[in-house]
Amino acid sequence: MCQQAAKMLATLSVLFLYFCNPVCGVFQKLYCTISDSCDCDFKPNIRDLEWDLYKNVYGQHLAQDIVSEEVAKFLQNKSPDQPLVLSFHGSSGTGKTLVSSMLGNHLYGSAMSSPYIHQFIPTLHFPLPGRVKKYRRELKSWVQGNLTECARSVFFFDDMERMPAGLIDVLEPFLGPSHVVFRTNYRKAIYVFISTAGEEVINKVTLENRQAGRDREEIKLADLQEAISQTVYNSSTSGFFHSSIIQQKLITRFVPFLPLSRRHVERCARSQLCQLGSCGRTDVVEAVGGDMVYTPVQGEYFSSTGCKAVPAKINLFL
Repeated sequence: MCQQAAKMLATLSVLFLYFCNPVCGVFQKLYCTISDSCDCDFKPNIRDLEWDLYKNVYGQHLAQDIVSEEVAKFLQNKSPDQPLVLSFHGSSGTGKTLVSSMLGNHLYGSAMSSPYIHQFIPTLHFPLPGRVKKYRRELKSWVQGNLTECARSVFFFDDMERMPAGLIDVLEPFLGPSHVVFRTNYRKAIYVFISTAGEEVINKVTLENRQAGRDREEIKLADLQEAISQTVYNSSTSGFFHSSIIQQKLITRFVPFLPLSRRHVERCARSQLCQLGSCGRTDVVEAVGGDMVYTPVQGEYFSSTGCKAVPAKINLFL
């Protein structure tokens, strides 16, 4: 009799676990969307992010300081008033994509491959300007669906200068302090916009600073923040053209990426050579630095392609 009772209890235990698991999964999923202690595999490592920024991003003291400080401050607040919204601006090859990858890697430990990190590319996701209304509906649905899935979602919007005008404003309710998304604390999300828009004003300030004989690190965020905001708002080739997101001041920080000098390009080359096991090839480093195109021509101050052309140049000189 005892044996039969034991078998019955064992069977009931198995059945309970079988039927409970899906239910438990649902409750755990719901808990993860609203709880501060369960964040959808969210594993932020701010110390490693700061180390990575300062070790592997060259010539970008403003970006290093702003990103590390704003991310740390945002994550320390268990109940933020609104999401963290960063807008990266600068010329091609200055490190915008690199810093984006670092963010993904040190927030989820998987760079861009986490299911909770979402990347939007205008030429891929929104290629036809005539379908903005349709894209607005889809983007709103995508963002709201992903926020419901995970409050700690991270959204990257690349090539904002190619974003159809008026599309990005559909995000305005998600970026402010008043909107409510069912079953989730949407204010815990992070948004990053990436653009070359504003590069002219950034490069101009950097050049004037150089010509005045001042150190690069003397450039302050206050020298660029409002200028970038006004430039992207008034530029018809910017995804933020006359955007309500700018009007409502929903961007936490505009992050300037300064043009890179020859010494920064050579640091990029040295770093990549070390990854290839050729740290000692100073000849290749100097050859890469010397083969770049610099602007303005008279002073040859800044690389016109930043570090973007470095891998191809290394292959040429190795």
